[in-house]
Amino acid sequence: MEEIRRSAPSVEEAVEAALTELGLSEQEADVEVIQESRQGLFGVGAQEAIVVVRSRVRSGVPTDDGLDEQAEIAAEFLEGLLERMGITASVEPNLEDGTMYIDVIAPEPDDEDMGLLIGRHGQTLESLQELTRVVVAQRSEMRPRIVVDVEDYRKRQVDRLSARAREVAERVAGSGREEALEPMNPFMRKVVHDAVAGVSGVESGSEGEGPDRHVVVRPRR
Repeated sequence: MEEIRRSAPSVEEAVEAALTELGLSEQEADVEVIQESRQGLFGVGAQEAIVVVRSRVRSGVPTDDGLDEQAEIAAEFLEGLLERMGITASVEPNLEDGTMYIDVIAPEPDDEDMGLLIGRHGQTLESLQELTRVVVAQRSEMRPRIVVDVEDYRKRQVDRLSARAREVAERVAGSGREEALEPMNPFMRKVVHDAVAGVSGVESGSEGEGPDRHVVVRPRR
């Protein structure tokens, strides 16, 4: 079983680095957190997060140990949350292109409640995602590997970002000059890494910390 050990200022950054190097998605890997990060006092006693990421791909087919359980927990939580909010919608797990989406679908087109759940530039959806991941982590005692989506907003976002990342990668391949994309969350950075991996002559890496972390596309060394 292929595995890799990496450290970084946060668990997310360490996992991202390991997944990128292994060429895996979160659904294709098991993550063991060896050490959580700690800021320390005035820089004294600070420590980086350490993780071990293991490939779960056997004979070319990823196993789904625990993923169905996580999807069930997430769907149950979201159904209860929507009910308390007075929002009518169906919640359905959907495994697509190796990603387990938890889809929130309105009973009618152009439902205003769905716009409220997405929020301006997807900010409310991002908060809903993080809240759901916290619940999944607590109840399953596993690192969450689900993605919450509302009316396919996230999937359209992924398609647009993948196309843009390929354009940037092809431009870098032609010019020989690296380019940086804007800061993104770990899920979106992984989308960029996957898209860049499909373009020959270039590579990608993440730089920066916290909310400023972004992907840089550069000629392959």
